[in-house]
Amino acid sequence: MKQETELLQSVLRRLGIESLNAMQEKSLQAITGERDVVLLSPTGTGKTLAFLLPLLQLLKDDDDSVQVLILVPSRELALQIAAVFKSMGTPWKACCCYGGHPIAEEKRSISANPPAILIGTPGRIADHLRKGNFSPQTIRTLVVDEFDKSLELGFHDQMGEIISQLSGLTGRVLSSATDIKEMPEFAELRDPIVLNRLEEGEPEESRLRLLKVVSPSKDKIETLYRLLCVLGNDSSIVFCNHREATERVSKLLKEKGLCAGTFHGGMEQSEREQTLYKFRNGSCYALISTDLAARGLDIPEVGHIIHYHLPVDEEAFTHRNGRTARWDAKGASYLILNETESPPPYIKEDLPEFMFPGIIPQPAQTLWATLYIGKGKKDKLSRADIAGFLYKTGGLGKEDLGAIDVREHHAFATIRRNKLSRLLALVCGEKIKGMKTIVEEAE
Repeated sequence: MKQETELLQSVLRRLGIESLNAMQEKSLQAITGERDVVLLSPTGTGKTLAFLLPLLQLLKDDDDSVQVLILVPSRELALQIAAVFKSMGTPWKACCCYGGHPIAEEKRSISANPPAILIGTPGRIADHLRKGNFSPQTIRTLVVDEFDKSLELGFHDQMGEIISQLSGLTGRVLSSATDIKEMPEFAELRDPIVLNRLEEGEPEESRLRLLKVVSPSKDKIETLYRLLCVLGNDSSIVFCNHREATERVSKLLKEKGLCAGTFHGGMEQSEREQTLYKFRNGSCYALISTDLAARGLDIPEVGHIIHYHLPVDEEAFTHRNGRTARWDAKGASYLILNETESPPPYIKEDLPEFMFPGIIPQPAQTLWATLYIGKGKKDKLSRADIAGFLYKTGGLGKEDLGAIDVREHHAFATIRRNKLSRLLALVCGEKIKGMKTIVEEAE
């Protein structure tokens, strides 16, 4: 017990957390691996840590098999949870499994050094099980994050296929920001402990301003452009209901000189990761997305949510708005309405109208740019290597370089935009750590 407490304190220090919130404290007590737990809490309240921290008291040092399975509905959420667990600095390995890249890489990682925790999407985990890449019998704890989405009809067969093989389960944890009326039978919950913060009222309500923006024409693109120009360099997520709409809106905004990234499920995984990276580091202020970005993405300090299309239901509205006003921050949510539209019936209050200023400013220019480097971890390239290259060869000062992120086969670096042209000229044809590679602005 003392060893577990010391490890927990070490993890919290590493994460820079002085104390847990009430929901996380209750989760530590409830998630013991012997009871099923349903964790319901608004977005932005630290649910990921609420189910990861208790695992520290469940994982065994002398067990070299997969002990915990975490199922999630999207690749981005799987990657986010894996990143959080890695940042905790525990002795255990976690492996992230999702579609969009070769399954052989994941198989090698699982077989060479079996992870204590397997994190993945239902489709990819089911594929690994069919191929016999890991034993389901050793898994004692199952976590289903965003379970209301994971247990939807489209995932039923895969979820049922997976859970039916987990014969050694002793505890389940289901986590979400919204509840569902009836659990599917295959979830097999047994007298669960329910930790429900939704009943307390979502804390962001008092910090979230809801406004309507009137569009004089049915096509809202000009109104959206004007709104984004007024919001300036504050980060904004614009939600559309269809993939084609996100592509169209992004294209038209870019033609008007506004930096906008596209994000939807039809994009290649590498394209989605690059778009999110640019949005997170401030080299792109507006993210035009389907509801894929409404769940599971850890994007800090999003100032504005813009509903270009009205959400399909109240649940979608809640999850979209949950991208802002996280923790103690404030945010705003805008519904763009044309003359044929009205606020949805679940919005009881009369929405104040956002009033445009007399003069609309030009699109804000980003202060940062994202650099793409065509080598990564597989090439034994480190952050220090990249920083040294950009300082010495690229002529950057320390204040000109932001975050550096090294992936398996490539890397990203955040640099001051006003230094970009000169840097690209200086590094053209130069080698980094003795290797020739592509160095260019990320698209």
